[in-house]
Amino acid sequence: MRRRGTAALAAAVLAAQLLAGCGFRLVGSVPLPPSLAVVQVDAVDTQSDFYFGLRKALLAAGTRIEDDSKDQTAAVIHIITDTAVERILTVSTLNVPTEYELTYTLRFSVSSAGHELIAPEDHRLVRDYSYSESALLAKEREKSILSEALANDLTSVVMRRLSSLSGSASAAH
Repeated sequence: MRRRGTAALAAAVLAAQLLAGCGFRLVGSVPLPPSLAVVQVDAVDTQSDFYFGLRKALLAAGTRIEDDSKDQTAAVIHIITDTAVERILTVSTLNVPTEYELTYTLRFSVSSAGHELIAPEDHRLVRDYSYSESALLAKEREKSILSEALANDLTSVVMRRLSSLSGSASAAH
C-alpha cells in the first residue's frame, strides 16, 4: 500500500517536471515585458466587466497597477471605448422581440514615457441570444453572463497584444 502512494507521488512529480520543461503556463498567465511591470489603467468606466477583467489579468501576470499618477515610469493603458450595446434582431408576429444581438466594443492604446507603444486599436465582439418574456429573469441573467464572457474574451485579446510588445517595448526606451 505504501509503495502505491510513493509511486503515485513520483508520477505526479515527473508529470509536473515534464509540464514545466515544455513551457506549459496556466491559462490566463501571460508573460509581459519589463516595460509593463508598472501600469496605470486610464479608463472612464471603472465599473465595467472589461476593466475588472483587465486589472485581474494584469495582476496575475505580475504587473503592479498604479492607481495614482505619481509614478512617471508607469506605462499607461488608455481605455478609450468600453461599451456593450444590445440591439433587437428579430420580433414575433405580435411585435415582441425574440432575439437580441449583444455587441461589446473596445478601443484602447498604450503609451510609456511619452512613446506610443500601441496605437489606438478597435476590437468588437458580437453574440446573439434568444429572448422570451416568460423567462424574463433568466434571459436578463443570460445577457449579463454573455456580456461578461465577451469582456473576458476582449481581456485575453488585450493581454496577448501586450505580451507581443516584448521586443518593441524595450526598444522604445
